[in-house]
Amino acid sequence: MEVWVYDAFRVDFIRNIKDPEKPATLEELEVVSEDSIKIKPSTPSCISVIQVEFNPTVPHCNLATIIGLCIRIKLERALVDPFKLDIYIKEGTHSTEEEINKQINDKERVAAAMENPNLRSLVEQCIIEEE
Repeated sequence: MEVWVYDAFRVDFIRNIKDPEKPATLEELEVVSEDSIKIKPSTPSCISVIQVEFNPTVPHCNLATIIGLCIRIKLERALVDPFKLDIYIKEGTHSTEEEINKQINDKERVAAAMENPNLRSLVEQCIIEEE
C-alpha cells in the first residue's frame, strides 16, 4: 500500500513563484495550494517521490508549460535530499494536459528548454525571491 502525505512545508518553496503573465503569485491565483504537493516518504533503499499537481487559471492557458517548468526548476534548486519529482496538471483542467505533463517530466526537454536564453530568463524572473 502506497502512503502519500501532504506536506504544507514544501509548498513554501513554490508558493511565491510569479505567474509569467499576471502580477500575482501561483498561490494567489490558486494555481498551487497546500494540497498541491504530496510526498511518498523514502525507504532505506529508495528516494522520496514528490508529486506536484497544479491547476492552470484557464483550460487553454498557453503558459502552463512555463508554469510547470518554473515549479520543476524551483524545487530542483531548493531540495537537497535525493528525490524523484513528478509534476502534473490537475486532471481535467487543461485542454492539452497530457502533452504538457510529458514535456515537464521529460529531463531532455526540460534541459533543452533551459538552454533557450529567452525561456531561461522568463523562468528566472518567475522564480526569483523578492526581499
